[in-house]
Amino acid sequence: MHRLSRCLVALVATFAALVPIASAADPGGSSIQSVRPLGGRQYEVDVYSAAMNRTVPVWVSHPDFAAPALYLLNAVDGGEDGGPWSARTDVAQFFADKPVNVITPIGGRASFYTDWIADDPTLGRNRWSTFLTQELPPLLENQFQMTGRNAVAGVSMSATSALDLAIDAPGLYQAAASYSGCPRTSDPFARFLVNSEVGLFGGNSGNMWGGLDGPGWTSHDPVLNAERLRGVALYISAGSGIPGIHDTLTDASLGGNAGGLFDRVTVGGAMESVVRNCTQSLTDRLGALGIPATVAFRNGTHAWPYWQDDLHDSWQVFAGALGV
Repeated sequence: MHRLSRCLVALVATFAALVPIASAADPGGSSIQSVRPLGGRQYEVDVYSAAMNRTVPVWVSHPDFAAPALYLLNAVDGGEDGGPWSARTDVAQFFADKPVNVITPIGGRASFYTDWIADDPTLGRNRWSTFLTQELPPLLENQFQMTGRNAVAGVSMSATSALDLAIDAPGLYQAAASYSGCPRTSDPFARFLVNSEVGLFGGNSGNMWGGLDGPGWTSHDPVLNAERLRGVALYISAGSGIPGIHDTLTDASLGGNAGGLFDRVTVGGAMESVVRNCTQSLTDRLGALGIPATVAFRNGTHAWPYWQDDLHDSWQVFAGALGV
């Protein structure tokens, strides 16, 4: 076969593998650029965000019929360093028979998945709240025939984000989950934690919410704004920092790695003890307001095996709120 013929065959095969893109116009100019099947019910969808002027890869698990959506947000690395939900957990297998679309955007490291007030020299333009609440849902609903009912969940950094998004976009999410997050942003210690996470990737939190005493920090504090979570089905989890069921050499996630276990118990244990204190602030506030929530406090460290357990455990909360 001539080289040109082989190239044409390859091009035909490539285009045949792509899923047709449904026509969907967004007022802001956002659009789906491509949809690539990954096998089974999994797809990689490239979505152009007009708000951020960039293309965002989005992992989607679609059940091939109309269904609600669960948005799963990645941790502080945005899933860009080999750590998205689909690589770190059994999310693909767990939801393989569930009547729900599962959606994970890849990107947004250290962004808190919020709209920043200014572009950052290192982290660039972050308008994640606009992307997640205004641009992405109508595009995916049109492409994958979603029902318009949604849940959102986050882990570690993005646990705060999930609650903040539910507060910022009333009515969009019927359920929200916070796994091992610190849902405070406005007190001095919480601001220190936020600064540390943003600074981990060279960002400046002043470009996110402005000066430390500015209104941006209080307006994005889920504890202070907990009243606005009324009517949203909530799942809140955190470990104690004390070693739990996944903090042993025999756990599959460690595979006998003694160094990994030491790091998990020391660093991950310290992190989770701080998380527990922050989370207790939220659950106490919800209790004082009479807002119901499913709360899962347990022993354990700041580690993905626990968040996989939390995802499994919270499915019943999501399913009930989404009507499936």
